[in-house]
Amino acid sequence: MGRFNEIADHQARPGYPDALVTRIVAGSPGPDVLDVGCGTGIAARQFEAAGSAVLGVEPDARMADFARGRGLQVEVAVFEAWQPAGRTFDAVIAAQSWHWVDPVAGAVKAARVLRPGGRLAIFGHVYEPPAEVAEPFAAAFRRAAPDSPLNAQPARRPLDLYQAQAAYAKFADKIRETEQFKEPEQWRFDWEQSYTRDQSLDLLPTTGGLTQLRPDQLAEVLDAVGDAIDSLGGRFTMNYTTLAATAVRVGAC
Repeated sequence: MGRFNEIADHQARPGYPDALVTRIVAGSPGPDVLDVGCGTGIAARQFEAAGSAVLGVEPDARMADFARGRGLQVEVAVFEAWQPAGRTFDAVIAAQSWHWVDPVAGAVKAARVLRPGGRLAIFGHVYEPPAEVAEPFAAAFRRAAPDSPLNAQPARRPLDLYQAQAAYAKFADKIRETEQFKEPEQWRFDWEQSYTRDQSLDLLPTTGGLTQLRPDQLAEVLDAVGDAIDSLGGRFTMNYTTLAATAVRVGAC
């Protein structure tokens, strides 16, 4: 049951901006993409829809099986230990998965499997709900989990964005240290997504400190958020920021 819930949670997560996918595809020398920590294949399917041929590497066998069931090619391995068997790629992507990868060994491995001119792109989301949802959520979370360190954060999420920007700057630093890439770039995409009450309550348990709550604690938070969304007419708009650290592999032309 727990593993099924992890898969369902992963599937509830939003996709990635079309502008990001298009920029990576257009800036790569060919169609072959390696998706590091592909999970259930959310990003991989977007890249396939954009014309890429995607191979996923995923350490969780059940998530890999789920992704295969959706038509994706996936090999089960931790990226640092994965054996490319001489294969090379035009892009290596990591969609909200690079925090599980050693940032130095991972960047070196990516350089090894990228063709000259190929792109490494590490990206992920930060989100900011409206105050009418964020404040009831924060109050319910404080009641349900009063000892959580997340209670030190404000109800809205500028601190999360600041911390994420710092994390992606560190990813860029580690890429730079390999001396196998051109100067890394940091990209930012701001976008919105509308959620119904049910869609939001499916997404929330996959995020932040809620993954660690007991069922009774989680129910208290979800009830409060559900009531808040009902007061808005059953729907609200979430603001997202997608950040990326990316660089092009150097090499002989």
